[in-house]
This record gives sequence, C-alpha cells and structure tokens, in this order.
Amino acid sequence: MSGGLVALLDDVAALARIAAASVDDIAAGAAKAGAKAAGVVIDDAAVTPQYVSGADPSRELPMIKKIFWGSLRNKLLIILPALLLVSAFTPWAIPFILMLGGTYLCYEGAEKVWHKLRKDHSDEKAPAVDRGPDAEAKVIKGAITTDFILSCEIMVISMNEVAAESIWARALILVVVALAITVLVYGAVALIVKMDDIGIHMAAKDSASSQRFGELLVKGMPAVLAAITLVGTVAMLWVGGHIMLQGAYDLGWHAPYDVVHALETPVAGIPVVGSFLAWLVNTLCSAVLGIIWGLIVMAVVGPLLKVLPFGNKKSGHEEDHVPAAAAENQSAKPDADSVP
Repeated sequence: MSGGLVALLDDVAALARIAAASVDDIAAGAAKAGAKAAGVVIDDAAVTPQYVSGADPSRELPMIKKIFWGSLRNKLLIILPALLLVSAFTPWAIPFILMLGGTYLCYEGAEKVWHKLRKDHSDEKAPAVDRGPDAEAKVIKGAITTDFILSCEIMVISMNEVAAESIWARALILVVVALAITVLVYGAVALIVKMDDIGIHMAAKDSASSQRFGELLVKGMPAVLAAITLVGTVAMLWVGGHIMLQGAYDLGWHAPYDVVHALETPVAGIPVVGSFLAWLVNTLCSAVLGIIWGLIVMAVVGPLLKVLPFGNKKSGHEEDHVPAAAAENQSAKPDADSVP
C-alpha cells in the first residue's frame, strides 16, 4: 500500500516536472516570438493614439478599452484559428503570408516618409472627434480595422518563430503572445493619451517641484508623440525590410541576404560592441531595403487606386474629420501654455 502511494506520488511529481518544463517552454517560445514582432508592436502603439486625439477627455479611456477588446477578439477569435489551420494544412503558405505582410509594412512606412518629405498632410488619417456616439463608434471601428492588419502581422511573425513546435504548443504560445502584446500596447496607449491630464493635475498642486514636472509633462507630450510616430515608422521599414530579406533567402534568392551578411562581417568581430554593430548594420540595411521596396509598391499601387472604383473613397475615420469639432473638443483640455 505504501509502495503504491510512493509510486503515485512519484508519478505526480514527474507530471508536475513535465508541466513546469512545458510552462517554461511556452514562456520561452512566447518571449522569442514576441521579440521578433517587437517592431510591429511599436508601430501599433504609435498608430493608436491618433484615434482618440482631440476626443472628449472623458471618452479617451472608454474608447481605448473598446479598441483593446476588439484587438483581442481579432487575435484570438479570427487570426489565431486561421493561422493554426494554415500551419496544420498548408504550412508552405506561411512565408508568402509573411512576405505579403512585410510588403504592407514597407508600403505603409514608405508612404509615411514620402508624405513627410513632401510636407503633404492631406492624406493623414484623422479621427472623428464629434461628441456623438455614432462618430465615436466609427472611430473605434476604424481603429479595430487598422489593428487587425497589424495584429495579423504580429501573429504571423510569432507563428513563424515557433513553427517547429507541436500544434498545441503553437496555440498556447500564440495565446500568450496575443494577451501580452495587447495588454502592453493598449496599456502604453492609455498611459500616453492621459499623460497630459496627469501633467495638468500635477501642475495644479502646491508643490513647486510637482508644478514644474507637470508643466514638463504637458509641454513635452507633443514631442513624445512625434518621437513615437518616428520610431513606429522606422520600425515598420526595418521589420518589413527584414521580412522581405529573409523571405527572399528562404525562397532561394540568396544575393540580397549575402550582401547584408558581408557588410555585417567586418564589424561583428569588434570586441564588446561587435554584436550590436552587426545588428545595427542589419537593421539599417533592412530599413533601406524596406523603403526601396515600399516606394516600388507605392509606384504600382498609387495609379491602381486612382483607377479602381473604391480608390478615391475616404476611409471611415477620414470622413469623420471635422476641424471645427476638433478645435472645440481640444479646448476641453488646457494647452501647455495655460498650465500655471
């Protein structure tokens, strides 16, 4: 009897060790997959604040909450099952899906750079800032649609990193990645959009140091948002270019990858900083490739959009751009110069 109990306890301990190892494997796989998708995550965090810019301050967090749940539904209920089916039955399609997403990232990044250099703001996506529920619903719908595209790329990149795992391990890893990245992105977005409110609150305190810090937050937020947007654009080009580089290599065209590798080699052997410099060279080359490929796609897609019947239609959130309403709602928050 005691021997049977000891054997049972040994079996339980063995199962616990296996479970613990599995949890470690899932965590390691999620970390690896999430790290590869970091560039798209940065862009996701950079894109989202524009949708609540100019909205009534009391509606910012509720809007972000709705976009958060929409993003989670995108990842867990639509993208994850589709990717698992693709990986189980047509795994050969994953590199092509990945390169299609990489092309989209290159196109979006190159378009942002192009319009920035031309100082052309006519095509910028502006959110609806009416106080009415219909306008808010359209903003949220537009944000969730944009999130769907970025979420697809995040999940496909993550899937590609754990393609060798079993189907159940892949599913668990992608669930962890989806939860962690969505919480990270929208937690950061919520903090960003409320930072000026925090600054105004601190500036109203009696403490001189709190007032100075509050003023710094309010006056610094435009620069912070601009920096995040810049980093997001660079991340799109870098990640998109790297996907195209790796995809071309996997499909048998080795020349571009070999050129980049040859440029990395001289700096890789430098003591202490060699690895970082090699990564930097690879990143810069990927970004250059990304903007070149993005401009090529722009040159092809631009004329097509003018010919196709839906090409001249504005997106939902562009139609809802009301400058007067924006000015009215923006006045709900004191600007930096009015902070005491």
